[in-house]
Amino acid sequence: MNIKGFRRMLLGEKMPDKHDPQYKERYEREVDAGRRFAKATRIDKAAAKVQGFANVHRTLFLVIVFAFLATGLAWNIYRLTAVYHRQPAKRTATEMQDSILRERHRPSGPYVQPPKEQ
Repeated sequence: MNIKGFRRMLLGEKMPDKHDPQYKERYEREVDAGRRFAKATRIDKAAAKVQGFANVHRTLFLVIVFAFLATGLAWNIYRLTAVYHRQPAKRTATEMQDSILRERHRPSGPYVQPPKEQ
C-alpha cells in the first residue's frame, strides 16, 4: 500500500455532494432504487402511518419509543449480568490434573471390601 492509500484510509475520501455533476446521476439512481424498494415492500406506507400517529399523539409516541429503548437497555444489562455470573469457576492446572487422575484411578465396578483378618 502506498502513501496515498494510507492517507485515504486514515483521512477518508471526500464525501460526494448530491449536487456535484460527477455524482448527480449516481445519487439519483440510488434514490430512485431506494424509493422503488420502499414502495415494493410497502415500507413507505408503514412509515407514513407511524408518522401520522406520532403527529397526532406526540406524548404517547415518545412514551412508547422511550419505553422500548429502556426495555432493550434493561434486557441487555440483565443478559450481561446473567452471563457474567454463570462463568465457570477458575481452576488451576494442578487441580485439573488431580481431578483427571482421580477419575482414571476410580474403580469402575462395585467396591468389595477385602475380608478382615482375625
